[in-house]
Amino acid sequence: GKLGSYRQSERIDEGIYSSQAKKLVDSGNAYYCFLTDEDIEREKESAKKKGIPYIHSRRSSEMTSEETQKALDSGKPYAIRFKMTDNKKILFKDIVRGEIEFDCSLLSDFVLMKSDGSPSYNFAVVVDDALMNITHVIRGEDHISNMPRQIALYEALGYPLPQFAHLPMILGPDKSKLSKRHGATAVTQYRDRGFLKEAFFNYLALLGWSPKDDREILETNQIIELFDFDHLNNSNSRFDLDKAKWINSQYIAKLQDSDFLKVAKEYSEGAPDELTLLTKSRINCLSDIADVLAPIMDESFPIDESSMAKIQSKHETKDHLKSLMDKFEKIENWTSENIKEALQKHASEIDQKLGSLMFPLRVCATGVGQGTDLMPTLESIGKDDTVKRINKRLGEIFPTNSSNE
Repeated sequence: GKLGSYRQSERIDEGIYSSQAKKLVDSGNAYYCFLTDEDIEREKESAKKKGIPYIHSRRSSEMTSEETQKALDSGKPYAIRFKMTDNKKILFKDIVRGEIEFDCSLLSDFVLMKSDGSPSYNFAVVVDDALMNITHVIRGEDHISNMPRQIALYEALGYPLPQFAHLPMILGPDKSKLSKRHGATAVTQYRDRGFLKEAFFNYLALLGWSPKDDREILETNQIIELFDFDHLNNSNSRFDLDKAKWINSQYIAKLQDSDFLKVAKEYSEGAPDELTLLTKSRINCLSDIADVLAPIMDESFPIDESSMAKIQSKHETKDHLKSLMDKFEKIENWTSENIKEALQKHASEIDQKLGSLMFPLRVCATGVGQGTDLMPTLESIGKDDTVKRINKRLGEIFPTNSSNE
């Protein structure tokens, strides 16, 4: 057969399904059903009133061959129905779930070909898989209920049964059915958010499967090499967006700087490369870059309330940073190393721990209490702007009319 994708519409046009259905009619496993939708609805209503399960009446299958041919020649609309064997138990071994048994005595005859000439789902998948020599069918456990019909079709058509693996469903974090609010959305939206394709593949592979050594960060070729049916989970997996983001952050951190800059370009909003690179260790998704850069790029980024309160609780901070700005002013070569050296020297002179100065310094330079590596950040902001920002924000944190003055 051909390589690549198959379209069901092409196969309908080629008569593949109708010829296989005819084969089943000729062998007595299927029949032309001339019942209308109204007829079937009446049968269902009758079964409901009697309080019994609805089983198709097979009235059309009891027609003589002459009656059937006459109805066909007259152009009467029909479907082709498969005749389910009565009182038959079907047993099959699932790769994930082990042996499963079905009682087919209550299964109704089902449509193979609809009156418009299109195949039903159960018939089409069996014919497609059989003619394509599919050896393994891996799908969600919601398809287990289709198995008795499909197994019966394989037997009636004389095709070997593939091996089936029914995987548990993926649930939302709250263990309910996965929905859009949990993250069940087009994969392109994850690409647009800045998930790397290798990272997303890695995460999806771990939903329902894990390698025997329980590693979580695996390259695509490793996953392909290690994948086996023995380590498929038989319990439901949960789609955890935070876990997906963490895996993505690991892949981002491993990127070469040049490769990171290439993929970050559409998210960095024109920021210089040296600034964009500072975000690499701070983000889970590429779409986070703009948020991380905003406090650095915007000199008037508002100070968050908790950071302001924390700094205001230590009144001496204003004097400490004011005198630090005097030292910053004297730095001729504004580099991370020289900034750090001036800061360390200042902390030693005023007998303060370096950490007690780093937090208010960051807040006054960027407005936020955490972010990119501070020394390179100050270097990228520039000496004049750093001093200007810190003096300005000190005025906001410690207004001159404050009783603390």
